[in-house]
Amino acid sequence: MTEHGSCEPLAGQVLTARQLLGSVVENVPMARGTWRLRLRCAEVARQITPGQFFMVRDPRITDPMLGRPFALFDLWCDESGERAGVDLGYLVVGKMTRLMTSWRAGDPVEIWGPLGNGFPPPACQRLLMVAGGIGQTPFLAVGREALGIQSYGAPPRCASQPESIKLLYGARSQDYLAGLDLFEAAGIPVEVSTDDGSAGHAGFVTDLLQQELDSTSPPDAIYSCGPEPMMAAVAKIAAAANVPCWLSLETPMACGFGICFSCVTEVRMDDGSTDYRRTCVEGPVFRAEKLCLR
Repeated sequence: MTEHGSCEPLAGQVLTARQLLGSVVENVPMARGTWRLRLRCAEVARQITPGQFFMVRDPRITDPMLGRPFALFDLWCDESGERAGVDLGYLVVGKMTRLMTSWRAGDPVEIWGPLGNGFPPPACQRLLMVAGGIGQTPFLAVGREALGIQSYGAPPRCASQPESIKLLYGARSQDYLAGLDLFEAAGIPVEVSTDDGSAGHAGFVTDLLQQELDSTSPPDAIYSCGPEPMMAAVAKIAAAANVPCWLSLETPMACGFGICFSCVTEVRMDDGSTDYRRTCVEGPVFRAEKLCLR
C-alpha cells in the first residue's frame, strides 16, 4: 500500500477517501502539550477541504491498533507549489498522541481520508470563528480559503471573500494557545481569552462572542469548534442573535467511515423528533440548530 497505489475508496459518504501510506515530514511543538505534525500525502492534500478530517495510525505497532481522527490544520506545498501533504494539530492526551510525539522525519504513517464533511465555503460578509482548546485546528484553513490565500478540494471550491474575518480563541492559559503565529502570518486577526487571565480576556471565549454580536458590525456567520459545552453555549448565543452557525464536533471515533456507529450524535429532525447521525459521515460539521447539545 503506497501513495501511488492506494486502495479503493472506503465505505462512507466521501467517495474520494483513500487509504494510503504517507510519511512524517516534521513534528514540532506549538504550545504546552500541543504539536503540529506535517505528513507527506499528496493524494489527500489534493482532495481535502477545511473542516474535513483524516484518520492516522502507526503501521509499525498494534497498540493502539485503531487510528485516531484529526482535522485538517492546513495544506503544505512543495518547492514547485504543488500540494504535497497536510498539517494536523494534536494535543497530548492519551497513548496514541504520546507516541506521536516521538515520530520523526521519514517515519511511515498510515492515513485514510479525506473523511466527513467540512465547513461550507464562506458566503457571508463578516465571518467569525470561535474555538476552544484544540478547536482552533480547522480554522487556519478556513481563514486562508476565505482570504483567497489557498484553494482546497478538487476541483477547487469557489469561496467568496468576506469583508472581515476573525478568530476568537479560548484556552486554559497562555501556555496552551497554539499556532497564533500561523494565524498572524495568514493575516487572520485573533482575539484570545484564558480561564486564568494570563492572556487576553479573563473568562470564557463566549464572552467575546457576545461582545462581537453586540457590536456595530456583528458577524453574519459563525463557525465553531471545541469542547461540547462551549459549542452548546455558542449555538444558544447564535440562535438568540439569529445568526447562522455551524459546529464541528470533536466526537471520539473508531473507524472514521461509518461502519462502527461509535460516534453517533443526537440531531433534530424536521418534524420535531430526534434521531442519531454518524459524526464521521454526516458530520463532523453540522448546522447548530440541528444538534441536541447540552
